[in-house]
Amino acid sequence: MTKQDHVLIFDTTLRDGEQSPGATMTHDEKLEIAELLDEMGVDIIEAGFPIASEGDFRAVKEIAERSKNSVICGLARAQLPDIDRCFEAVKHSERPRIHTFIGTSPLHRAIPNLTMDEMADRIHETVTHARNLTDNVQWSPMDATRTEWDYLCRVIEIAIKAGASTINIPDTVGYTAPRESADLIRRLIETVPGADEIVFATHCHNDLGMATANSLAAVEAGARQIECTINGLGERAGNTALEEVVMAMKVRNDIMPFSTGIDTKKIMHISRRVSTVSGFQVQPNKAIVGKNAFAHESGIHQDGMLKNAETFEIMRPEDVGLSGTSLPLGKHSGRAALRAKLKDLGVEVGDNQLKDIFVRFKDLADRKKEVFDDDVLALVSATTEGAEAIQLVNLAVTCGTGGPAKAEIELEIDGEDLTAVSEGDGPVDASFKAVRELHPNTARLQLYQVNAVTAGTDAQATVSVRLEEDGVIATGQSADTDTVVASVRAYIQALNRLIIRRSKVGPGADKREISYKEM
Repeated sequence: MTKQDHVLIFDTTLRDGEQSPGATMTHDEKLEIAELLDEMGVDIIEAGFPIASEGDFRAVKEIAERSKNSVICGLARAQLPDIDRCFEAVKHSERPRIHTFIGTSPLHRAIPNLTMDEMADRIHETVTHARNLTDNVQWSPMDATRTEWDYLCRVIEIAIKAGASTINIPDTVGYTAPRESADLIRRLIETVPGADEIVFATHCHNDLGMATANSLAAVEAGARQIECTINGLGERAGNTALEEVVMAMKVRNDIMPFSTGIDTKKIMHISRRVSTVSGFQVQPNKAIVGKNAFAHESGIHQDGMLKNAETFEIMRPEDVGLSGTSLPLGKHSGRAALRAKLKDLGVEVGDNQLKDIFVRFKDLADRKKEVFDDDVLALVSATTEGAEAIQLVNLAVTCGTGGPAKAEIELEIDGEDLTAVSEGDGPVDASFKAVRELHPNTARLQLYQVNAVTAGTDAQATVSVRLEEDGVIATGQSADTDTVVASVRAYIQALNRLIIRRSKVGPGADKREISYKEM
């Protein structure tokens, strides 16, 4: 295999992925995800959109300062202030990149109300300006797949001559198909002067469910950078999923002879973390990282698996960092055994967090007949860092067949124990009303989602809650064998995150302060 066959992985989970409504991450969560991406071998991390908000700028700047291996990239519109602000954030990286873009299709040209010539001049000016700041410049014609062929060739040539070293071809609205994706890349490489001296990238959205296929088709046609996100997170139906394209090229290397620098054994861990911090659960039958991706229920399938795993599995669970085994621990197990199992699952925790997880594990082991890996991972997700303004002390719920449910709750708020009793339409509604009585707020519940971690009536329920208040969005997640308790803990966690954001950066600092379209 030659160096020419290497495909760069450009991860935009922290930029395009975070644009998913409700997927906004805290500053510390962004730093954590960036560190995991850096460790797993991602070539380029698009860390954010620096001019969008002060919070975005600080996150990109700190990620750039802390990164060890990856190129750190920021996004900028085709405007000089955007590009300057972007460079101020990424320049702290050992290998900074500016990614600037403008919509080139007829529909998108109408947004800034520019003629073709005026837009061409803007592209030349802004790419040249970015190139004067750094030698690593990426340019994107947004909605490229719906841009007129002659004009697309013209503006790409302008961007190359102005100094762009990477040309990204975005299928912004997920409109194209694999054959079209391949033909477009191939024709651009053959037609545009200077195309053989730069890297072509592909950026696909999944509106028609073809993002992975379109990306791989583009690579076969000559693209050498794939833009993707963990779990396919992104606007609308999402982006190309990193885990899918990476494992497709690894498993089917016979027909797709391309390499990446990704340590695939780290895939499951980062998938779970992104799911937790974003509040977006991974669907059970999701390729590679779904709960059922390596599950076999049919008798024929189970018989085949017992005789030869390759009968129904085209990759090993271990290849993506999944052990797939039950946890042989019980209520008599010690902390050393729990720490060893967590390490085996790819989770490193500090002493304080281990103490919290161990207490929860002991409580769970007393209530469950069998504790699985997924149960322990849910306990890890349920732990939170730092002191919380609001903590659940006690909860008692009464439900009747003919009347409303009643919740009696005790909370510790800023060190003071408070109690309240509320009625509601069901135990969760009553409990949430009791919390609001003790901590009045105007937060709107955008999402309430319950998922069973494992099978059985004693299964833990993982509850995800998303709240919105004054334009700021926060998520909470908790797991417990009691669904109502898990619900209240998740709700309180989201409220605590809203409190933390307001205290750290002030009202509105995590909002998108400017309007822009995604690529």
